[in-house]
Amino acid sequence: MDKRTEIRLAGEGGQGMILAGIILAEAAAIYDGKQATQTQSYGPEARGGASRSEVVISDGEIDHPEVLSADVVVALSQEAYKKFAKSVRPGGLLIVDAERVECDPASQAVKIPVLRLAQETTGKAITANTVALGVLVGLTGVVSKQAIEKAVTARAPKGTEEMNRKALEAGFAAAEQVKV
Repeated sequence: MDKRTEIRLAGEGGQGMILAGIILAEAAAIYDGKQATQTQSYGPEARGGASRSEVVISDGEIDHPEVLSADVVVALSQEAYKKFAKSVRPGGLLIVDAERVECDPASQAVKIPVLRLAQETTGKAITANTVALGVLVGLTGVVSKQAIEKAVTARAPKGTEEMNRKALEAGFAAAEQVKV
């Protein structure tokens, strides 16, 4: 049976989680040669409302493009946590922004200060989505580091490639700290 990994990236509009999903799907499909689908939804507010991106990655054909039981959920806002934390399958991985999300005490969430890492590393909060991708890939290996680096660089606005590479590296480093 083909390995299927279901990932839900969620946050507030403006945090770049939909773009993060697109980049992750491109890393899988274009650079790692896997099958991938990406779907998205967001609230009626352009900024500040809930947004989510769903990515399904598989070694074989994908017969259903949406997340049914998330292997990984990344929640960068309290609202995203409230809406999607319970959608992680048993034994799955929940990654939250340590400083923006108040978790249930029984939660087994991996807590990383994603937004603060973005600001400290690049001086720009907008790179939080790239830090989150580094954490996700660093903890799961769902795509190769080379694939996510290429996909991030390809999608980065001209002149911001190095800044986005630094944000991704900060995410990889944070994931390594969690593993230790």
